[in-house]
This record gives sequence, C-alpha cells and structure tokens, in this order.
Amino acid sequence: MAASLNKVTLIGNLGQDPEIRTFESGATLARFTLATNETYKNKSGELVKRTEWHNITMWRGLAEVAEKYLKKGNRVYVEGKIRSRTYEDNDKIMRKVYEIDVNDMIMLSGPNDSSGQGGQSQSSGGNSSSQYDQAPPSQNQAQDNSAEMDDDLPF
Repeated sequence: MAASLNKVTLIGNLGQDPEIRTFESGATLARFTLATNETYKNKSGELVKRTEWHNITMWRGLAEVAEKYLKKGNRVYVEGKIRSRTYEDNDKIMRKVYEIDVNDMIMLSGPNDSSGQGGQSQSSGGNSSSQYDQAPPSQNQAQDNSAEMDDDLPF
C-alpha cells in the first residue's frame, strides 16, 4: 500500500521568545508558540479574526538559529510534521500535547523586526540559506504578476 504523509506548512508570528534547552548529548532544542490568523465574515456579515496557536519545536542547528535570531513577534515560515507526546503535569495528570517538529524555516522578518521585511531560509540540514531583498508580494501583487510569469515558463 502507499506510504502516508505527515507534513505541515505554517506562516505566522512568534508568540514568545524561543525557550532553549541544551542536553548532555549536546543536542539543542528550541520551543515556542506560533500564531496563525484567519479572517472571515460570519452570518451577520461581521468580520471575525480567529487566531490559532501552534506549539513549535526545533532541534540542533535550527534551534541554534532560533536562539540567535528569533524573537517574539517575528514572522516565520515553517515546515515540519505533527508529533504528539504525553507527559505528566504537576498534579500527576497525564496530558497529551501536539507539536510541529520543524525541519525547514524561513525567517520573514529580521531579528529586530516583526514587520515581515526580508528573509532567510534555514533547514535542519544546515546547508540551505538564501536572502530576499523585499517582503513577499501581497496576494494582489501575486495575482497581478501571474500573467507576466506565464510568459517565462519553459513549457
């Protein structure tokens, strides 16, 4: 039978500075929350904004990049997979939490900027890095450029 797929892609803003842990083995872990927003009109025609919070984990090289460059409010693109884990809380109650285990990240805002300007790509392999001179185009700009892009396609 065919293999299954566990892949998550998110663009959002950090809800807090990354929490960093370094283990005896030398491995580094970064944890933070990421907020994604959805806006829609309800039955009454009122504009409703809904925020979804995601628990993010990054290991090793990505964790080190997160520690160095990511701050609360920064906008990031992350790719990874959903993981669940259970733990016992302080009241001895077993809890289950879902996390996004990130294997690729693009910083959409600089280390001291939460406006979405600029960007840098990082992956768990540590070999991927690119710079963008401007912010990603808005949805309207992307639609305006779509006709120009069709002329450049090699097929």
